[in-house]
Amino acid sequence: MNLTERIGAAPMSGYQWLIVALCTFMNCLDGFDVMAVAFTGPSVTDEFGLSGSEFGLLVSVGLIGMALGSMLLAPFADLIGRRPLILISLSLGTIGMFGAALAPSMAVMGVFRLLTGIGVGGILASTNVIASEFSNAKNRGLAIGVFTAGYGIGATVASVVARVAVGGDWRIVFYAGGFATLLALIVIALLLPESVAYLEQRRPQGALERINRTLARIGMDPVSWADLDEAAARDTAGQTRSGWLRQLLTPTVLLWVTFITIMFGFYFVNSWTPTLLVEEGLSESAAVTAGMAISIGGTVGSVLYGVAARVRTPRVVLIGFSLLAAAMMVVFIVSTSVLWLGFGIGVLVGALINGCIAGAYTVGPPLYPAHLRSVGMGWALGMGRIGAILSPTVAGMLKDAGASATQLYVGAAVVVAICAIVLLGLRRHDPESAPAVREATAA
Repeated sequence: MNLTERIGAAPMSGYQWLIVALCTFMNCLDGFDVMAVAFTGPSVTDEFGLSGSEFGLLVSVGLIGMALGSMLLAPFADLIGRRPLILISLSLGTIGMFGAALAPSMAVMGVFRLLTGIGVGGILASTNVIASEFSNAKNRGLAIGVFTAGYGIGATVASVVARVAVGGDWRIVFYAGGFATLLALIVIALLLPESVAYLEQRRPQGALERINRTLARIGMDPVSWADLDEAAARDTAGQTRSGWLRQLLTPTVLLWVTFITIMFGFYFVNSWTPTLLVEEGLSESAAVTAGMAISIGGTVGSVLYGVAARVRTPRVVLIGFSLLAAAMMVVFIVSTSVLWLGFGIGVLVGALINGCIAGAYTVGPPLYPAHLRSVGMGWALGMGRIGAILSPTVAGMLKDAGASATQLYVGAAVVVAICAIVLLGLRRHDPESAPAVREATAA
C-alpha cells in the first residue's frame, strides 16, 4: 500500500487529530474574513461614502480573490508542498488583513481584500487536503466535519469582535483578523508537518527521513525507499492502463457541479434570509433571530455529518444531507410566521447546509491521486466560489423581477437537490464506495 492507504487503514492517533485541529484553526480564518466584511458593512459604507453597489463590489472582490487563490495557488501545493503554500497563503492573508485595517479609501481596501481572498483561497485548498490525507478512512468524514466547523467558529468570533467595536472603530475587526492570521502563521510554521503523500510522490531532499519522523509520531512503522518504490510502481502501472486525464475528467466535472450547487444554496441561505424575512412581514429583530438560528445550526451541522459518515459511505451521507437540506429550506420559508417553529427549522437548515459543505470537502480528495490532489480540490473550491458569487446576484435579479421570498427559497432548494442527482453519477468514480474500502472502514 502507498502511505495514504496505510494511514487510511490504521487507527487515528492524537497527533493526527492535532493536525486536524490546526487545519480547523486555519478554516476559522475563512469564517472570520467573510463575516468581518458583513459585520462592518454599515461603518465602512458611512466612512467611505459607498453606494449599495460599491459595497457589494467590495464584498465580491474578496470572494473573487478566494476563487483565484483556490484555482491559481493550489497547483503549487502539488509542486512545492502543501506546507510551504500554506505559509505563503497565511502571509498574504496577514498582509491583506492589516492592509484593509489601514486602508484610506475603498480602492485601497479593495486591493487588500483581493489579496486576503487569494490567501484564504490558497489556505483552504491545502488545509482541506492535509486534513483528509492525515485522517483514516473510518474517521475522515468526522475529521473534515470538524475542519468545516471552523468556518462557523470564525464567523462567531467575528460577530463578537464586531459587537465590541460597535460605536467605535470598525478597523478593530480587521486588526483582530490580522493578528489571528499572524498567530496562525507562527503556529503552523512550528507544528504542521508536510503531507507524507506529497513527500512520497515528489521526494524532495530528506523526504524519507521526514516521512518516517511523521509516521513515528502517528505510531506507524517506518518505511524504506524499496517500500515506496513498490507502491509507486503499482500506481504508475494503473496510470498507464487508463490514463489520468480520461479517468479523472468525468468525476472532476461532477465534483465541480457538486460544489457549485452546494455553495449556491449555502450563500443564498446565509446572505438573503434576514432581508427576505423582513419583506415577508417579520420584524427586523425576528428576522435577525431566524438568521442567527441558521448560524447556530451551522456550527454543529458539519460535525453531525462527520458522525454520520463514520457509519455510512460519505457520498451516501451527502446525498441524504442535500435532499434533507432542500426539503427543510422549503419548510423553513413557509413556517417563519410562527417564530419558534421557524427558529427550530432554521437550526436544521443551517445544520444540513453546512453538513453539505463538509460532505463536499470529504468526497473530493479521494477522487484524486496524491500528485493531483491539491490542484483537483483547488479547482473544485474555485468553481464552488462561482456558485457563491452567482447566488446573491441571481437572487437579487429575480427579486427585482418580482419573485417572492417563497419562490426564491424554493428555487434555491431545487439547486441544492440537484447535488444529490450529481452524486449518484459519482458512485462508480468514488474509491470509498468500493466494497473493499467499505469493509475496511467498518472494521
